[in-house]
Amino acid sequence: MELYYSFSVLIVVASFFAYLNYRFLKLPATIGIMVIAMIVSLVMATLGDRFFPKTFFKFFNLVNQFDFTEVLMGAMLNFLLFAGGIHVNINNLKAEKGPIMIFSTVSVIISAFVVAYIVYYVFPLIGLHIPFIYCLLFGALISPTDPVAVLSILKQANVSKSLETKVAGESLFNDGMSVVMFAVILQLAQGAEIDLTFKNICWLLLKEAGGGLLLGVLLGWGASRAMRRVDDYKISVLTTLSVVMGGYLIAHAMHISGPLTMVAAGLFMGNFNVRFTMKSETRDYLNKFWELIDEILNSILFLYIGLQLLLMPNLWHYWAPGIICIFVVLFARLISIWIPTKIIPFKEKFGPQTVKVLVWGGIRGGVSIALALSLPDGPCQGIIIAITYVVVIFSIIVQGLTIGKLAKKMEVE
Repeated sequence: MELYYSFSVLIVVASFFAYLNYRFLKLPATIGIMVIAMIVSLVMATLGDRFFPKTFFKFFNLVNQFDFTEVLMGAMLNFLLFAGGIHVNINNLKAEKGPIMIFSTVSVIISAFVVAYIVYYVFPLIGLHIPFIYCLLFGALISPTDPVAVLSILKQANVSKSLETKVAGESLFNDGMSVVMFAVILQLAQGAEIDLTFKNICWLLLKEAGGGLLLGVLLGWGASRAMRRVDDYKISVLTTLSVVMGGYLIAHAMHISGPLTMVAAGLFMGNFNVRFTMKSETRDYLNKFWELIDEILNSILFLYIGLQLLLMPNLWHYWAPGIICIFVVLFARLISIWIPTKIIPFKEKFGPQTVKVLVWGGIRGGVSIALALSLPDGPCQGIIIAITYVVVIFSIIVQGLTIGKLAKKMEVE
């Protein structure tokens, strides 16, 4: 009952904020909801306990009792990634497969280490001393671009299809590398003995990412065959729901990447099903259903990111390292994109303008916050959560609102 109550309140609040944004702010829906949530959080944190203490503490407890990491990584992300994958044209991904593969693997590693080394040597200048392993942990969780934020914002950014495919494709597939990196570094930080040989790391990556992709394709193929035999919109919708919910349970039991399973299943079903004569009614219901799921869950997610401000009373103590990390993360993103474009002979030439837009389009979001919140209690937990939140908020608001204008100004194709 408590879970139902919490989601009911969040839905009501999200719909009200969406209405306010549509009438007054007129920002992209998800960004507008998050901005209003942040403003409300600031007002409540500043005045709530003095003017309406009962309401403040009830709302604080509502936000606090949510396990954001579990809700996002264990539930919402699966629906959002499947919804994103089902609407992506796989032929566009094939055309950009080289950059997508490199940016979602090699670039994530480069960025993580660049962030770690800069933070390790710069933070002592402002009186903060963080062990290198925790700097690397921060680099691992902040380096991957967020698929939810990227897909949500690019849909309204009016960028070229080629650029959208590069950025969106990278964000969909960098989960495998980022999760393996984060898990290994976290265990090292906790003193666990891990086999760090190249062979073992490759096996972990293959199991996590390769296993997830293979399972997703198998689920997508099986469900698509079943839908092809029935071609009824009610059964088709139920089938896709079973793929998402049942597929995650299978992936979790097998200890492989649930998000990559959803991406692969969504891509397969979205592209396989158009090859046979599906009734226009069935296709229309499927598309509208998953578009609606995507919008509802995005609204709740960005609302919750804004409301996280209530749970960070010490955030203002870390404004200086947070601002520093904004520039550090952007610089690391530049290095991680620029080096591969200079070394690897891609079919497509990457000019300075394209690199700038790819750097600015590398938006961070809820996944980075969820990973930061999953850190165990320790001396570095508070500062990592705070600086992660600052970087994510800047990324979503500033980069998210300006990426379309930047791409248009630079005429990037």
